[in-house]
Amino acid sequence: MGGVALTVGNICLAGFRIGQRDVGLSRPCLIVGEVAQAHDGKLDSAHAYIDAVADAGVDAVKFQTHIASAESTKNEPWRVNFSARDVSRYDYWKRMEFSEAQWLALKQHAEDRKLIFLSSPFSVEAVDLLFKLNIQAWKIPSGEINNTVLFERIASTGLPVLLSTGMSPLSEIDAAVAMIRKAGQPLVVMQCASRYPSMPESVGMNLVSDFRHRYNSLVGLSDHSGTIYPGLAAVTLGIEVLEVHVTLNREGSGPDVPSSVTVSELSGLVNGIRFIEKMKANPLDKDREAVELMPLRQIFNKSIVADEDLSAGVILSKKHLAFKKPGTGLPVNMLGNVLGRRLLRPLMRDEMVKEEDLEDVK
Repeated sequence: MGGVALTVGNICLAGFRIGQRDVGLSRPCLIVGEVAQAHDGKLDSAHAYIDAVADAGVDAVKFQTHIASAESTKNEPWRVNFSARDVSRYDYWKRMEFSEAQWLALKQHAEDRKLIFLSSPFSVEAVDLLFKLNIQAWKIPSGEINNTVLFERIASTGLPVLLSTGMSPLSEIDAAVAMIRKAGQPLVVMQCASRYPSMPESVGMNLVSDFRHRYNSLVGLSDHSGTIYPGLAAVTLGIEVLEVHVTLNREGSGPDVPSSVTVSELSGLVNGIRFIEKMKANPLDKDREAVELMPLRQIFNKSIVADEDLSAGVILSKKHLAFKKPGTGLPVNMLGNVLGRRLLRPLMRDEMVKEEDLEDVK
């Protein structure tokens, strides 16, 4: 779990491992499929999401661990009252609960599918439950960034922290980062827009590089746009972690559906990210590339050819010449070296002009 010091310019960063997965500079972006409450409290649905995101090619699946009696009261207001089944927000969180055994089965299923299992805790009790499951890292949700009691319990585990920053000013983020750093825990600071779904104006892509410089940390994006575009853009900036909400059904119910991508979109996002990473990891030498592509250049480039049948002794001018494929003869940019010179032999129409066919006129 310990960090390995890395340096970029004057920025000291730390790479670390989550389970068997390296997270850090020059490593592939850790892509997290966020299920959140999309399972709607149905255990079978939660398992189905694990299979769906695994098939899409992500690295990790993330849930949220809610224990209603530990985090909520009957007076908690709805952000959006989307549920006809639940009288109160408390009732909704109660319906979202899984038992320790059920969480363990979900974690085992995820690991069977070669996924890292993550879940955001929303109470100290949820931290304790997840720690019993041998969770490998913590994702701290934006709404818990001021929960110092939660931070203290998480700090005692020494596990890496992925910190969402959605609703907080910089002063609160500063304090949270300081607490995590004091505990010596590996850290990724994640830009997160808490407007659901996030419009382009609220994604905050500028904060990705701002956070890296401000906190000397690895950085990530927790995206709620419901599109693949911010994730692709953020990877070009070099983020280490991307979290994106996923839904099995765009027409489904639930608070996160508008801010989620479909499974097929998630698969496209994963493929796009890996494509971008390969591009970034393989800078091209244009001169070397031109040499390697010489056979293609000869096919597509053009050569200087006779535009009509020409007799030996003709002093060549533009009216005698044309420029046609293939590019295996004198290239067009050599025209200045051809004009005004005398043909030593006759040329037929479309026959290439060669250097040995020419002599200077004295």
